[in-house]
Amino acid sequence: MTPEIRTLTADDLPAWFRAVHVGFLNGKELTDEEIAVRGGGVGVDRTQGAFDGGRCVGTFRTMPQQLTVPGGAALPSCAVTNVTVSPTHRRRGLLTRMMGEAMAAAKERGDAVASLIAAEYPIYGHHGFGPAAWTTEFTVDVPRTGLNRRYAGPPPGEGRVDLVEPEAFRRVAPEFHERFRAQSHRQGVIDRNDRWWRMTTGALRWPDDEWEPPFCAVFRDAEGVVQGTVTYTARHDTWHNKLPHCTLSVGKLEAATPQAERALWHFLLSVDWVTTLRSGYRAPDDVLPLLLPDPRAARIDAHADFLWLRPLDVPRMLEARTYAVPGTLVLDLHDETGLAGGRFRLETGPEGAACTRTEDGADLSMDIAALGTLYLGDETATRLTALGRVAEHTPGAAATADALFRTARRPWCPDVF
Repeated sequence: MTPEIRTLTADDLPAWFRAVHVGFLNGKELTDEEIAVRGGGVGVDRTQGAFDGGRCVGTFRTMPQQLTVPGGAALPSCAVTNVTVSPTHRRRGLLTRMMGEAMAAAKERGDAVASLIAAEYPIYGHHGFGPAAWTTEFTVDVPRTGLNRRYAGPPPGEGRVDLVEPEAFRRVAPEFHERFRAQSHRQGVIDRNDRWWRMTTGALRWPDDEWEPPFCAVFRDAEGVVQGTVTYTARHDTWHNKLPHCTLSVGKLEAATPQAERALWHFLLSVDWVTTLRSGYRAPDDVLPLLLPDPRAARIDAHADFLWLRPLDVPRMLEARTYAVPGTLVLDLHDETGLAGGRFRLETGPEGAACTRTEDGADLSMDIAALGTLYLGDETATRLTALGRVAEHTPGAAATADALFRTARRPWCPDVF
């Protein structure tokens, strides 16, 4: 029998969560309390399950999201998460059916784009998603940095770093994050709801959730305004010959000013006993290595695709962001699903951008996923043309696209969702 795909009811959540565990190879037993707490963050009206008899064999969920685009505007996104198909039911089209229903619903809701963090690279290009932002993780050999380990804080008059309790952090960090993500060069950063902050600071838990209490710190400028936040944990790895070898792992570090960014990194790299710092998810062009007198002390441990985007409303997407220079491009976009394809004229200028459907000849043509890859400014049309993913019909059009779309800083999404 073909599995039935349906929108969940609250009664389906235990079976659905078990299927999520199966899909992600998690054999841990689910307790009623864990299901109750985790279920509180699941909007069942936007959650699908594939059911074969009484067993859930596929899972798919979306949630509302605000995505910062170049220039600082927020674009409504349909965030996709908890996507699994049980190993007994692979290659039967279950993901295609669930994705199709979810994207059609998102288009009808008025979402301009869909977003996800891909567990596996090969899956989502077939559904119109393109990798739009990458992430890099650094490991810093702290004694090799050349930094002054006797650091006593920022220079007088520049501000200060304060440790705060999680409850106090939860009172100031959400407002700062909203201010941080509205900056013009923070493309790729997403919003965080109250539930996210409660879970991050330990106010929302369940037994045996393996949550590790973080240290929380804020940087306040000379006027007392929060300009940076960080969470971190520390592990006592071992001692050799009465010398400590401890690892500090950064959770989230965000800074609205260069002064705050430098102060927070220097603070973390000066914590006593720490010999290794793990940076967590950072932008590929993060300043961390160049803050060090010896940048080679920061080793890249991982560098990979992270945030993927799927266009749903091309004019709204292209008009929402800013562009580096004035220009005009006609883009011919192919979308097998019919959700977002067509031919569009993009005109950019100092007052903003206009994007309309047109019958004019195309300068560039591409699959809708390629537009998702170009949108935040990380990739070049010239490189995609060399790969055969973009076709250039007007000489120099790829270079024009690069001049329009590229951004001074690379996009970055700090959060898994």
